[in-house]
Amino acid sequence: MGASIADTDLDDDADFGETHEINVTPFIDVILVLLIIFMVAAPLSTVDLPIDLPSSTATPQKKPDKPTYVSIKPDLSLAIGEKAVKRADLISSLDAAADANPERLVFVRADRGVAYGDLMDVLELLRRGNYRMKLVALEGVADAPAQSPASGVARP
Repeated sequence: MGASIADTDLDDDADFGETHEINVTPFIDVILVLLIIFMVAAPLSTVDLPIDLPSSTATPQKKPDKPTYVSIKPDLSLAIGEKAVKRADLISSLDAAADANPERLVFVRADRGVAYGDLMDVLELLRRGNYRMKLVALEGVADAPAQSPASGVARP
């Protein structure tokens, strides 16, 4: 704290000079409010559909700023982000939002229980719409196969 006494030649009643210190309390309050806002808003910016993604040991790649997610749910219904769409309207719905993604890159999220043929049907729809696709998986250790590859029996 600093207070300076003016010249001693003045009255003894002289006021103390102003102190020029920064009050950091309002600054800390603003920072804490911003922290709370970001903590609440961050989970809202992700896709929150209940899909059981398979895991992969591939090297994670950089995600674009505003990715477009197409999700295939276990009941084979489709969603863009969190908005449900019909299979026939998939490309037209993506085209309506194409200005947001000029690269026409789509991240495909498929539930673990979705059959390979059903996944390929959706990928074929996206290919016909001239979209580039990337498959989304959980980071981590991939599941070990239940049977050896030589046996020819796939794990259920």
